[in-house]
Amino acid sequence: MENPRWVRRPEGSNWGEFGPDDNLGRLNLITPEKVREGVAEVVEGRSFCLSLPLDLPGGTALNPNRFPPVLRPNLRAGQVNYNFEMDRLHPGRTDVLCDDLAVLHLQYSTQWDSLAHAGSMFDADGDGVPEPVFYNGFRATEHVRGPSELDDAGAATLHDRSTSSAGPLGIDHMAREAVQGRAVLIDLRAHLGDGRTLVGHQQLAEIMAADGVVVEEGDIVCLHTGFAEQVLAMGGDPDPEVLHGFGAVLNGRDPDLLAWITESGLAALVADNYAVEAFPAPEAPAPNAVLPLHEHCLFKLGVHLGELWRLTPLAEHLRARGRSRFLLTAPPLNLPGAVGSPVTPVATL
Repeated sequence: MENPRWVRRPEGSNWGEFGPDDNLGRLNLITPEKVREGVAEVVEGRSFCLSLPLDLPGGTALNPNRFPPVLRPNLRAGQVNYNFEMDRLHPGRTDVLCDDLAVLHLQYSTQWDSLAHAGSMFDADGDGVPEPVFYNGFRATEHVRGPSELDDAGAATLHDRSTSSAGPLGIDHMAREAVQGRAVLIDLRAHLGDGRTLVGHQQLAEIMAADGVVVEEGDIVCLHTGFAEQVLAMGGDPDPEVLHGFGAVLNGRDPDLLAWITESGLAALVADNYAVEAFPAPEAPAPNAVLPLHEHCLFKLGVHLGELWRLTPLAEHLRARGRSRFLLTAPPLNLPGAVGSPVTPVATL
């Protein structure tokens, strides 16, 4: 399999299988038939919003690199454009207008990760020297471009121009696919409670069998742990000691779990916790990834990850009715070049 960007692909990856320039990964498996299967799950006419308020978790205690959104009025004719009486500019007019802007860390709250969120050091060109590479061989600096100077990064020196772009792996490519299809919820919390539990494939399979959950190719898998509900209950003042010890997380070091993600054909993987997997992952001999499940999904397979979704009300409703499947509609922002995006997913039953 020849490709202008790589001569070898990572073991266990699917690079090239959806085309030499594919940038959608396993979203390709959400076919029209999968959308119809999702629509067939709509029997109650009930919808659930699966997003936290985008100003949660609150503060920076959980992640010092991501800040809550900032809202400010913009300007109109050099004046504060909020509760703005148009009579100031056009005497006799009755309009009162508000416009605003947001400074938004795109992966602060309920989010999608694009395929540019996590790459790996890998010798894709076969010269014996690993280089920073992303899904399907797209290269750092050539395709996924960002600045090297601090003045062009972060919010402290914010200018009126963009200084980075994920290019062919930007979240906008995901947005244009609409991201709608059949989703399957696996209720880890119902079986494991709120204590910290590292979940491997065997335990996951046992929970799925107990609840009669079946994942088929092209399904979007959602993992309910209760983490987001705990964040919500903290009201914007998260306790990191409590949250870092709360709920089930996937064990990204479990090779059987990674193999299941590959073999199941799931189209995307979502959780209501902070990283889907344990962060950092259990220790392993170097070289290895800090986030091996991210590496496996985003880098090798093109499986987009969703984090901090609010799944508890949906999970409780599904469990009470003996259901696990639903129609999911979850497009990210159509923001060209972005590495991640807030999302307001909707589950329809």
